Amino acid sequence: MGSLDIIVVIAYVLMCMTLGARSGRSAKDLKGYFLSEGNVPSWAIMISIVATETSSATFLSVPGVAHGSNFNYLQLALGYIIGRILVAQLLLPAYFRNEIISAYEILQNRFGTGVKTVASGLFLITRTLGDGLRLFLASKVIEQLLVQSGIIAADNQLTMPFSIAIMGIATIIYTYLGGMTAVIWTDVAQFAIYIAGAVIAFALIIGDIPGGWNSFISEGNANGKFQMWNFDWDLSKPFTFWAGVFGGMFLNMATHGADQMMVQRYLSARSQKQAATALITSGFIIFAQFALFLGIGAALWVRAQHVPQDAGLKGDSVFVSYIIGHLPTGILGLVVAALLAAAMSTLSSSLSSSSSALVRDFLQPFFGAKVGDQKWIKISRMMTILFGTLQMLVAWAATGLQESVVNNALAIASFVTGIILGIFCLGLAFPKVGKNAALMGMILGLAAVSYVKFGTNTAWPWFALVGSTTVVVTGLMASRLGLDPVTSSEIKSN
Repeated sequence: MGSLDIIVVIAYVLMCMTLGARSGRSAKDLKGYFLSEGNVPSWAIMISIVATETSSATFLSVPGVAHGSNFNYLQLALGYIIGRILVAQLLLPAYFRNEIISAYEILQNRFGTGVKTVASGLFLITRTLGDGLRLFLASKVIEQLLVQSGIIAADNQLTMPFSIAIMGIATIIYTYLGGMTAVIWTDVAQFAIYIAGAVIAFALIIGDIPGGWNSFISEGNANGKFQMWNFDWDLSKPFTFWAGVFGGMFLNMATHGADQMMVQRYLSARSQKQAATALITSGFIIFAQFALFLGIGAALWVRAQHVPQDAGLKGDSVFVSYIIGHLPTGILGLVVAALLAAAMSTLSSSLSSSSSALVRDFLQPFFGAKVGDQKWIKISRMMTILFGTLQMLVAWAATGLQESVVNNALAIASFVTGIILGIFCLGLAFPKVGKNAALMGMILGLAAVSYVKFGTNTAWPWFALVGSTTVVVTGLMASRLGLDPVTSSEIKSN
């Protein structure tokens, strides 16, 4: 990296920290710290939703998918749009009817402490694991920059831990200082940065192809790189029409309807209507964004046909290699800042949502009114540091991972979020189902998804559908068989 590149990256990191420090001044209680006082405009919520689900895995792994295959991945985005519409219609009203900070407080009201605690605990575990992987992927770029700049020797075993620490600590600082307000407004800035970086990188790759855009289109078409549709019924393939529409729909209902990281954003909006508008609109933005990153991967494949030394690259390393080895000074700094923006927007949201879930679902019920609002804000900030540290440890443990990070991260999300979605469906749609039936559903849901994951070749987009369906069917059966009777007064209160 040249001096200009380093200045650009440092300026970006300082911008995030400054936004965090300025945003944190207005938080007077937990609602202010975790929900921005419910006063964020719809357009900012929409951008924050997109930026949050656009991690380093999207930025680096999705181009690798198209480089090795085609545009089949885009079918997932269709299911994502349908899933968001259903969340806006079915789940958002319940969140706005209650004075909540954590999504899992609804389960407390409906099923009691046990179900809420299990659901929130599953969220905390899977969020930490999944975002630890995303942190690892972003740190791979930092590692290569440190080595190529001569700051650390290539054979130094501390290179990756140091890279992880740079990413992790910078994200912890601005999330610690500003809470949800800092997260949302830095998301807005980060969205602009990573989209600009991706578009510029795409244009430069096209410029590297002999014949430019026309060659990109003709060679890509001739080799099926732009093929989107795959109507194969093979459940082991993750990117088919059926896995995309049905699996993607359930996965997105789970990740955007029963995941604290997204629910926290909706509750920061000025109204339910604005939250719904932001959520649904974000699905179409994600579709376009996936197309952009898949286009980058296809362009890198076409370019590799004319650059023999790049022909052997595959997976996550394809775009990383181009960023590090071929971007000009200044542009390199911008694209690296864009990568950091994509990573940090997700990681900061993860830290804030994990902290809010732990405080609201575990610590506050235990300590009650013994602790005042300002003390809770301090505790919440300490929890931000705790989860940031845990994610850095996961990232360090992932250094031996060989598979695509985006597949691993999404598989972790779909493994558990479908089960949590099933519990929400039971609680909101079936008032006669009691807490014991719900717990039975969760246990059998975990068993079913575990079997599908480890005992079959079923692809990860189906995990959320299997988990949520098993939970709902089991809960209903247990209730119908009289294994968990609910009184008429309880039904009325539900």
